[in-house]
Amino acid sequence: MTVPVLLVLGAGPGIGLSVARLFARDGFATVLVCRWAAEAEPLAEQLRGEGFDAEGVGVDLADPADVGRVVAGVGERRGRIDVLHFNPSVFRQADPLQLSVPELIEDFTVGAAALLPAVQSARPFLAEGARVLVTGSAAADKPWNQAASLGVQKAAVRNLVTSLDTTLAPAGIRAVAVQINGVLGEGPFTRDRVAEALYTAATRPAAAWTPHVSYDG
Repeated sequence: MTVPVLLVLGAGPGIGLSVARLFARDGFATVLVCRWAAEAEPLAEQLRGEGFDAEGVGVDLADPADVGRVVAGVGERRGRIDVLHFNPSVFRQADPLQLSVPELIEDFTVGAAALLPAVQSARPFLAEGARVLVTGSAAADKPWNQAASLGVQKAAVRNLVTSLDTTLAPAGIRAVAVQINGVLGEGPFTRDRVAEALYTAATRPAAAWTPHVSYDG
């Protein structure tokens, strides 16, 4: 297939949908993946209503096998994956004295570790020029103690992006984590402006590539 494909894992009506819209305007077919297909399909319907090619899919990000199945299925149906946008995170209000090990592992699995089976399953469909895009957060550096697991997720996924970028670069595939240094929805951190920052980071020329970008508004 000749139409480029954007796959958004952890899509929602905010940043995920806005990023998908930007790529759709650039000629991409978009696949929006949520916890349930019933949640994803209305998002895809919005884009189809604007004249774009979009589909909604469900996945259990806590299940590596399901992540792999869904990502590989998109690649097989569409014939390619050009941008894989990893957007999930888990907010759990619990400080380090309240947070249990099973809870931390559960949150980490969704917000960071799920990137591994996603990229591994996408790899056969990623050609030279493909990109892995990750939504980062200031919580990686300045965690709020009342949501301790979120900081762990964001620090870990940023670190993982560094290794992914180094591993994929020889094939002309690059990875980037965009750290959003602000509160979503406030001032310059509206979903559309944050989405624009993510889109810009993913579409930079290879000569200017870095695996980490900060958006400070």
